[in-house]
This record gives sequence, C-alpha cells and structure tokens, in this order.
Amino acid sequence: MNFRRGRVREEPEINFIPLIDVMLVILIFLMATTTYSKFAELKIALPTATAEKQEAKTLEVEVTVAHNGVYTVNGKAVSYQNPESLAEAMRAEANGQEPVIVINADSATSHQSVVNVMEAARLAGFGKLTFATQTPN
Repeated sequence: MNFRRGRVREEPEINFIPLIDVMLVILIFLMATTTYSKFAELKIALPTATAEKQEAKTLEVEVTVAHNGVYTVNGKAVSYQNPESLAEAMRAEANGQEPVIVINADSATSHQSVVNVMEAARLAGFGKLTFATQTPN
C-alpha cells in the first residue's frame, strides 16, 4: 500500500535564516566590545630656554631613630620624654618654615618609635613626611 504514489518527494534544504540571525548577534557583540584606539598626535615645536633650570630647594628636617631609641634631629641628639619635646626640637630646626620631615629609622627600630616621630610632626604642624630607605648593594 503506497499512499504517496502521486506526490513528488521534495529535497531537504538548509534554512539559512537562523544562521544569519546568529551571525548578526555575534557581529553586534564584537562591535560593542571592541575598543578602537585613535591615534591623535599634535605636532608642536616647544620653545627653548637658554637659562639654567633653577632648582627649588625645600627645607628638610632629618629625624633619625636608632634601634636603641636614640632620636636625633638634623644630627643633634634629642632626649625624648614625650612627642611635644620632639615637636619643639623639630620646630626649632624648621625656623618658621614648612619643612619636609625625613624619617631615618633603623631596621631594628620599634614601630612605636617611628609613630612617635610621626606624632611629633603632627603636633608641630608639619604635614609633609617621607621615609628614607637604602638600596641593597
């Protein structure tokens, strides 16, 4: 019993519409996530100066803390009783200017000793602090 005798069999085809839809979505995703770099270059000729560069020397106050708790301010030994006494020694070395406080602390110095110097700088009204380090040879 052949019920399909009069019909012609159609060949199967590949439907490209879903494939095109997927490709458009991928294309939109790639366009949205790609960064395009713009090379903008402004060609200018800077003027030259014949004068030497003048270096602005900032006032530095060096505070050294040894591993045994001895404090020095610019090479002068200071007996530490409290942060106020160390702040007074810093103010005396600053001569009324705003210096940069350079803290030189030994590697075996306690953390509290360095914090004492930072507290003294705060009490003296100095906000610029830096730590001195050395490079290994």
